[in-house]
Amino acid sequence: MPIKTNKVIRGAALAGLLISTPGLAMRPAAAVPTLRYTLAMPAPQSHYFEVKMELGGFAADYTDVKMPVWAPGSYLVREFSKNVEGFQARTSGGQALAVEKISKNTWRVKHPKQASFQVSYRVYAFELSVRTSFIDADHGYLNGTSVFMYPADNKMLGSTVVVQPAAGWEKVSTSLKPATGKFTYKAASYDELADSPIEIGNQKILEFTANGTPHQLAMYGTYQADDAKLVADVKRVCEEAHRVVGQNPLDRYVFIVHNLERGGGGLEHLFSTTLEVSRTTYGTDAGYKSFLGLVAHEYFHLWNVKRIRPVALGPFNYDQENYTHMLWVSEGMTEYYSKQIDQRAGVLSQEEYLGKLGNAIGEVENTPGNRIQSAAESSFDAWIKYYRPNENAINTQISYYSKGDLIGTWLDLNIAQATQGAKHLDDVFRLLYDTYYKKAGRGFTDQEYQDAVATVAGRRFDDFFQNSVYGTKPIDFATALGYAGLTLTNAALTTEGTLGANFSNRTGKLLVTSVLRDGAAWNTGLSVNDEVLFINGAAPSEETVKSLMSGSPGIEVALQVRRDGLTRDLKLKMLPNPDRKFTIQPMPNPTAAQQKVLAKWLGK
Repeated sequence: MPIKTNKVIRGAALAGLLISTPGLAMRPAAAVPTLRYTLAMPAPQSHYFEVKMELGGFAADYTDVKMPVWAPGSYLVREFSKNVEGFQARTSGGQALAVEKISKNTWRVKHPKQASFQVSYRVYAFELSVRTSFIDADHGYLNGTSVFMYPADNKMLGSTVVVQPAAGWEKVSTSLKPATGKFTYKAASYDELADSPIEIGNQKILEFTANGTPHQLAMYGTYQADDAKLVADVKRVCEEAHRVVGQNPLDRYVFIVHNLERGGGGLEHLFSTTLEVSRTTYGTDAGYKSFLGLVAHEYFHLWNVKRIRPVALGPFNYDQENYTHMLWVSEGMTEYYSKQIDQRAGVLSQEEYLGKLGNAIGEVENTPGNRIQSAAESSFDAWIKYYRPNENAINTQISYYSKGDLIGTWLDLNIAQATQGAKHLDDVFRLLYDTYYKKAGRGFTDQEYQDAVATVAGRRFDDFFQNSVYGTKPIDFATALGYAGLTLTNAALTTEGTLGANFSNRTGKLLVTSVLRDGAAWNTGLSVNDEVLFINGAAPSEETVKSLMSGSPGIEVALQVRRDGLTRDLKLKMLPNPDRKFTIQPMPNPTAAQQKVLAKWLGK
């Protein structure tokens, strides 16, 4: 963190006092700490990165060096230090220093009278995901939290990073700013280093400018797409995302895109993102639009969470969980805006957008856990539940992504209605950006978020927050959509009955994989991991398994299952399928007020 001006003035005044006061001995000024990383990968096929840290100006007798336990944006303790080996420290002259590991992710380097020293270690990196690190014979990719350590008491210290690519690799893609020297970069703090992933190899580089800012697409892996169209469409999405908040916080931006056999997901960063997609995703209309939806989601995180954020999410504590009730805003509303941005940019038609919204309502309303866990609870417990779902998760949990998406829909429509089409949810994000990011330089509290909504809308929605955000009361979508001249209808998803259980035969055995709350299987005692031996007296086959999935309500199904090595006979009666399909349609003759709300809501 930069030294504040008033501290510099006081320090200068004190220095003058010491110089002019007889009898006071002068102490030599302490050296300013410096930090330089070298990232090497001499044997990429072995899946190891090699890291050297050169620390200077550390005058204490020892320095603690730490490795984070989690990656911001992915709310799970992942214990990155488990992949570290060969940790050692030496003086600048090469003499070995004593090292003691004092916690799971902390190494204490003892260097009395040695203000400058070096630390080196290796990191095994063989998990290719947007939140971890990976290297093989083809390319290297890293997130700073799983590769770079930091001096515990100097997390805000700036650093230099020198990347030494493996033989034959000619490109490095990162949002870190370049420094003097080939493949040399600088970070203003560890937070920036940790938030700037690096792709190393021979990736294809596509470039464009959006809102006066240079952007790159670093495309790893083979893929089939029209690059010119891809660039034009991504640019259009980026420019539409900028219009939401209306302020550009960037001076550069990098998309790192991994095109893989199977892939899906992204992780946001301060000036970049990593996207993981199937290499065939660009070949279909649905796949291509899905990719642009992922682009919109991760890009909008530039504002929502990287700058407009709950107080708990920065500066980060890398040693433990950082709890917040507000991931339904940070992630759920980002998902809401991904579809809004694509609709405003023309990627989605109004009909497609309303279809996706209807499906999103169905996804939440048809999840039993929606009646058990609130959006706020889902956010707070992300660390122990969202990334570690078990076979009962569908009955006890709701995703803060999907629920937050719908909360965003309700708030946007209600703000537009309360202001007679003059304002909407964009204005809330603009207020939060100005008030907390630009002026206060901090995140917002739960109450401050509710206050911001009230300020924009001119009315409070405290009952809604209490009942449907911090509680599990169903959201009244029909009334909210009616403000925009839209009708919401729902009908049975199917007329067929259901046993309320899911099955899988991937292992060659027909196994029960989940049992839904209050369904026939739940009430009868069918259990997850039961192996189905006979269905109505016949061995499992394509035809008999189909009978488990369909049939009229009231039909009885006899099952023999194996559980814990013993057989059991169960009789289940199919019940009506409780799932509903939600459809949104325009009213035939909307009023002028409704049309005004609709136009504002859709960003017209």
